[in-house]
Amino acid sequence: MRIEILGVGFDNITMEQAVAEGVRLINTPGAHYAVTPNPEIVEVCRTDPEAMEAVRNADLVLADGIGIIYGAKLLGTPLKGRVTGIGFAQGLMGEMAQNGKSLFLLGAKPGVAEKAADKLRAAYPGLQIAGTRDGYFQEDGPVLEEIRASGADVAFVCLGAPKQEKWMRKNGAASGARLLVGLGGCLDVFSGEVQRAPEIFQRLGLEWFYRLVKNPSRIGRMMKLPLFLLHTAGERRP
Repeated sequence: MRIEILGVGFDNITMEQAVAEGVRLINTPGAHYAVTPNPEIVEVCRTDPEAMEAVRNADLVLADGIGIIYGAKLLGTPLKGRVTGIGFAQGLMGEMAQNGKSLFLLGAKPGVAEKAADKLRAAYPGLQIAGTRDGYFQEDGPVLEEIRASGADVAFVCLGAPKQEKWMRKNGAASGARLLVGLGGCLDVFSGEVQRAPEIFQRLGLEWFYRLVKNPSRIGRMMKLPLFLLHTAGERRP
C-alpha cells in the first residue's frame, strides 16, 4: 500500500520490510529500481513531470527524510516509519553479502567510488563489488555496457536527484542489473569523504540540521522543507 503525499506515493513499510522487498526484487527476473525521496525531491517532482513519473513508477518508493513522516501525519495517513536510503543500502548489502550477490557503484567524483568499494568490502565480507564508475560521464552507452559486462545484480546509482531517478527509469533494463537504487550522496559517506551525522541526530530525525550546521550554504535547499509542509497542509482534508 502506498501513502500519497503531493502526488508521490510512498510505500508504507518498515526498514526490515523494505530490505526484504529489495531482496525479493533482486531475485525476480527483469529490471527494477528503488527511489528514496525526501521533501526536497517531492518539491522538485511538483514542477518536473518527468521526475514525478520516474519516482511514481519506481518499484520501491521509500520515505527518506523526517519531513515525509511529518507530512504523512499532517494528512492523517501516517507511515510506519522513516526508511533512509543509506539504512536501506546497508541492510541490503548485509543480505547480499550472505547470498553472494554483486554490486556496482556508480556516481560521485573520480576516485570516490573506488574508495567506497574498498571500505564496503571490509565492512561486508562476502559482498562482491562488480565494478565502479564515477558520475562524470557524458554518454550513457559506455556506462551501461560497463555495468552489464560486470554482471552486477545491483547498482547503486548516486547521480543526485532528480537525475538519478530519471536515469534509472530510462536505463534500468539496459544495465542488466536486477535492482538499481538511487542514493544521492551515499558514496561520499561510504568512502569516508563525508561523515554521517552522529547517532543522536539520526535518532531524532535531525540529520538535515547537522548537515546545515556543517555546511550553511545548504540553506537554500533546506528551505524546501517548510515549503513542503506548507503545501502538504494545504492538501489536508477537513
